[in-house]
Amino acid sequence: CPCLIYGAYVFLPFDAPLLPTISARLVYTLRCAAFATFPVVLGMIVSGISRLCSSALEPFGELQREVEIHRTYVSQSIQLFILYFFNMAVLATYLPQELLKLIPLLTGLFAISRLIFWLSYAISRSFRAFGFSMTFLPLLAMLLWNLYGMFVLEPENLLS
Repeated sequence: CPCLIYGAYVFLPFDAPLLPTISARLVYTLRCAAFATFPVVLGMIVSGISRLCSSALEPFGELQREVEIHRTYVSQSIQLFILYFFNMAVLATYLPQELLKLIPLLTGLFAISRLIFWLSYAISRSFRAFGFSMTFLPLLAMLLWNLYGMFVLEPENLLS
C-alpha cells in the first residue's frame, strides 16, 4: 500500500485544488468519498440480483454461498466505509496543502481494494486477506496519523 500510494503521488499528473479553509477541505473530502461508495453500491446491486436469482425463495431461509458472499461483502464494506470517511475527514484537516493530493489517492485505493477483496472472497475465502489488508492497513495508518495530529501536533486545539 505505501508503494502504491507513493507511486501514484509522484507519477500521477494532478494536484489538489487550493483549499485554504477547513470547510473547503471537508467539502473536497466529501466529494472524493462519493467515489468510494461505488464498490458498495455495486455490491448492493449484485447482492440484490443474486438474491432474486437464487433458488431459495424463503426470505428468512438458509442463504446460498453466492448470496452470502455478496451480503457479507456489502455489510463489511459499509462498516469500513464509515470508518474510512470519518478518518479521511479528520485527516483532511491536518494535512498541509501540498499533501492534499493524498485524499483522492486514498479514496481510489479504498475503492480498488474493496473490489479486489470482493473478487478474492468470491474465488476462495482464504484469498481475502490481501484485499482486506489493502483496505484496513491504510485505514489504520490514517487513524494513527489522526491521533498523532490531535495529541502531539495540536494538543491545544483538541476539542476546538
